[in-house]
Amino acid sequence: MVAHRAAGNGMGTGKQRWGYGLPDQVPAAVTGAAAPSTPAGGGRWPQLRGDLSGGLVAALLTIPVSIGYGLLALLPLGESAVPHAILAGLYAPVFGCLVAVLLGANTTMIYSSRSVTTFLIGSFVLHDLALSQSSYIRAADPPTLLAIVFLLVLLTGLFQALFGAFKLGTLLKYIPAPVIAGFQNAAALLLIASQLNMLLGLPTGTLLNSLPQHLGSAQPLTLLVGIVSCVLIMRAARITKRVPPTILGFAGGILVYYAFALAGFRASLGPVVGSIEVDLPDPHYLASFVDLFRDPRFLEFLPIVVLSALSVATVASLDAVLCARLIAADSGHRFDGNRELVRLGIGNMVVSGFGGIANGINLASSFANHRSGGRTALSVLVHAVAILFVVQVLSPLIGRMPRVVIAAALIVVGINLVDRWTVQLIRRLARRDVPFMSGTTLDLAVILLVAAVALATNLFFAVALGVAITILFFLVRMSRSVIRRTYRCDAVHSRKTRAPESMALLARSGGRILVLELEGPLFFGTAEKLASHIEDMVHRDVSYIIIDLNRVNEIDSTGAQIIIQMHDRITRQGRYLLMSAVGEDTRLARVLRDTGVTAAVTRARIFSDLDRAIEWAEDHLILSEVGDAREREEFPFGQLDVFSAMSAEELASVSVLLERRSYRAGDIVFRQGDTSRELYIIAKGSASARLKLPGNARETRLITFAAGTVFGEIALLDQEARSATIAADEDLVCYVLEHSAFEALSREHPSVAIKILANLARELGARLRRANRTIQQLAT
Repeated sequence: MVAHRAAGNGMGTGKQRWGYGLPDQVPAAVTGAAAPSTPAGGGRWPQLRGDLSGGLVAALLTIPVSIGYGLLALLPLGESAVPHAILAGLYAPVFGCLVAVLLGANTTMIYSSRSVTTFLIGSFVLHDLALSQSSYIRAADPPTLLAIVFLLVLLTGLFQALFGAFKLGTLLKYIPAPVIAGFQNAAALLLIASQLNMLLGLPTGTLLNSLPQHLGSAQPLTLLVGIVSCVLIMRAARITKRVPPTILGFAGGILVYYAFALAGFRASLGPVVGSIEVDLPDPHYLASFVDLFRDPRFLEFLPIVVLSALSVATVASLDAVLCARLIAADSGHRFDGNRELVRLGIGNMVVSGFGGIANGINLASSFANHRSGGRTALSVLVHAVAILFVVQVLSPLIGRMPRVVIAAALIVVGINLVDRWTVQLIRRLARRDVPFMSGTTLDLAVILLVAAVALATNLFFAVALGVAITILFFLVRMSRSVIRRTYRCDAVHSRKTRAPESMALLARSGGRILVLELEGPLFFGTAEKLASHIEDMVHRDVSYIIIDLNRVNEIDSTGAQIIIQMHDRITRQGRYLLMSAVGEDTRLARVLRDTGVTAAVTRARIFSDLDRAIEWAEDHLILSEVGDAREREEFPFGQLDVFSAMSAEELASVSVLLERRSYRAGDIVFRQGDTSRELYIIAKGSASARLKLPGNARETRLITFAAGTVFGEIALLDQEARSATIAADEDLVCYVLEHSAFEALSREHPSVAIKILANLARELGARLRRANRTIQQLAT
């Protein structure tokens, strides 16, 4: 299961390179470039030859480690279980591959046992069967115990098939990485510890805590054989690129073992596998499963088996999805993770009937199959048939294999299983080379906690505890303040340009408008903090509170209810709650509507953008201070700011040149790109400038002009086309100064024209100053 974070080993597509590690521990970087889809040459014979070669090479890699995995799973039941353990390890890839091909697998993926999955099965066998205090288990005979183990495999396959059928395969990847890492490290340590007695030549039943007392009985020659095997496997790439590391390690260890035996040291060496009685395989365990369910005592023990199977299936399914992705990237075959789980699950159910342990996707055997020429499902069939041939014909040779060599191979598996991300975290923390110390420390704490609980109790409880703690840490992290930025609107104004006296009023009293820009999820934790902050701010001379939801990605029902409660409290105090960045038909708008927020706040106070919300608050503030300016008559001509500092005679000379125009709400005054040159002075109502966005039909509002302000001055001065479209927001009355009239004014009354230009320049300068204050406010 380390494949998802392991480093590369340089396996190329052109030259046979085996690299480091064992078949299910091949690093992930082999997925760089896909090999060609067919072997060199043309016609059917090269394809057939490639499939035969690939299947045989893959079988050569699978056989020795499958024997080790079988022993790892069943050896806690005692020496009598060794023959069954060997067959369980070897039957798994045989029937797993056959079933996969029958179910339509059309890839070169090899199905055989995986280290973590097998260790989980072995952990169940040790803790829940061999060391069980249950009277039923203690009284059960070996065939019954074996039937319970293979029933666990059956249920594991059933859960895997259900995961795939209900499309849960994609959800398994969301198991937190620290939990996987902690679980993986614990499995690695326990796997290594479980093989120490065999490596030292001690009896099989020697417990780890009693190991120091038995060191005097250790066999140095057995330990030497194990060390030779380990070194050969781990350093195979430096010795030869042509022989797979596992084969080199097994061959070297066996040669050293029998060299010592021939030299007369057989009594100082550990045992061999022993004789294996082999018949033609048949699904006889299916009848044993039926007998188990007929026993009422087993039904009391069944929940333990079911929960253990669920845990094994969860870890095995995650491992299978990750491995399948790596193989798909390497081979170029596409795969469906959910369909793969169904296929793998049914395969494990079939395997259990024949007395095999659970399968996963073997990385190194799959890569070896593809690199040796395998391109179709025929190579997978060849792999299965080759292993079955070895079981039926060469079982006497398997029986003479030294167990210490198998233990050495499993120890290397355990070493490679240690999570590399964990090692990197420890090194970076030791060097203090961590940009986010708290987050990294929490991740490492979860890893160590999961590993410690797994070592002290069991792996299943450790995974559940780790997931729960990670979720708790996530909630704590997400419960930080959702407020990204706050500011008042005495310096930041809406894009509505107003008469000077209104702008002066906003400069004095705009601080009563408070904007809260939110970011992140708004749920029960963050919403409560937001409510507390708003409760504190309403006592600081705030009358209008605008909640900007532009960066809010989630609102749950609890968060919505807290918003409603906030609105009710603020309204009772005579203040106003507004919400912005809520589009008409967005997901956020639907959530607010469905949770009752829209009905409580009312649509009139929920705006599509923040500027509209600020504008509403400004209008309401001006109305509360000076009365309804929109209800009065047209803005007095002499008080228009563009005509300030003019005498009565000068005003008269201008007035005769102006044209009075009226527009209804929604009318277009001029469009973007028009070549008109008029200057518009608003006497009543308001109008907005809109800019058409490139590539679509949408427009964005740039600015709104209120009574007493001007627009169109840029075209009057630079004589370019209109840069935006102006539309009336309400009934609009304007005084219009044509460009020809302005030229006449410049000739006949140049001083008046200069005053108009000076007033326009002052207005443009005021707009720039307001923009600068806004930028400064938002930047702090």
